[in-house]
Amino acid sequence: MRDFPISRRTFVGGALAAGVTSASIIRARAATRTLKLGHLANEENSWHKASLKFAEEVKQRTNGEIEVQVFPNEQLGKETDLIKGLQLGTVDFTITGESLQNWTPYAALLAVPYAIRDLDQMKTVVDGQIGEKIAKAIQEKAHLVPLTWFVRGPRELTSNRPIKTPADLNGLKMRVPNVPLFVSFWEALGAKPTPLAFSEVFTALQSHVIDAQENPLALIQSASFYEVQEYVNMTDHVLSWIYLAGGERTMKKLTEDQQKAVREAAKVAQDFERQLFLADEKKFRDQLQKEGMTFVEVDKEAFAQKGKEAVAASLNPEIVPLYKEILAAK
Repeated sequence: MRDFPISRRTFVGGALAAGVTSASIIRARAATRTLKLGHLANEENSWHKASLKFAEEVKQRTNGEIEVQVFPNEQLGKETDLIKGLQLGTVDFTITGESLQNWTPYAALLAVPYAIRDLDQMKTVVDGQIGEKIAKAIQEKAHLVPLTWFVRGPRELTSNRPIKTPADLNGLKMRVPNVPLFVSFWEALGAKPTPLAFSEVFTALQSHVIDAQENPLALIQSASFYEVQEYVNMTDHVLSWIYLAGGERTMKKLTEDQQKAVREAAKVAQDFERQLFLADEKKFRDQLQKEGMTFVEVDKEAFAQKGKEAVAASLNPEIVPLYKEILAAK
């Protein structure tokens, strides 16, 4: 049998004869575009589940033209690596927050002690003019495009004695992340904050190098701090949010319809994540109580007032006016 080369004209002509339109051929060719979403959370985290929902929605809303592959557990790198990957175009989407202050001080406003009081105020801030200013600064300086935002679990203080007022903190040796703002805040409240890597916290608590630490309930539970701590003091001292963001390079390569589809998919993922987040907070509290931890209500207003000046003094002067706007938001 003789082999004949098939030209592009022969292929298209044959396809048309078979009832396949040239438009469908073009769409089939476009369907091969694959984008990468890398993040830090594990497969059980609500961020990962929301990322999968985002990928599903993007594929559906672009009629299969774009597929998003999701890589959890730092598979594509740590948070800073992912941000740089978005800037270079080697990664397309990620979930990131206050780490972006390495590019713009405005990102620090995502996690300021007692700036956000509750979820209603957070929505007012992030969805309003304040959030627009923060998102604009992130896009201009870091070249990431915030597509939507997820709520982060409030940070709580664990200890081996109940903490109800700032006076109960006097001399308390506690671990904080290596963030100058956090150190200044807890010092102002009377504690003795010690920056430590998260991986060192359990051993430090066990050996009484420190007597307390602060983290969201999800991390308190997953790190088994209930084995070395008795109380969860409900300080809610940091209510924060984090962005699902796309690389500016990637977004500019998409058509207007595709960009619209990506943004719509992100909003669906936000609603999906919110329901998971609320269910998880209840689940983690129940699990910690079953492990023997006692939950303590605290005088949050007293904590906020005593630490307020230290917080303002630690912020970049450029963002203090916006910080004050956040405090005044209803």
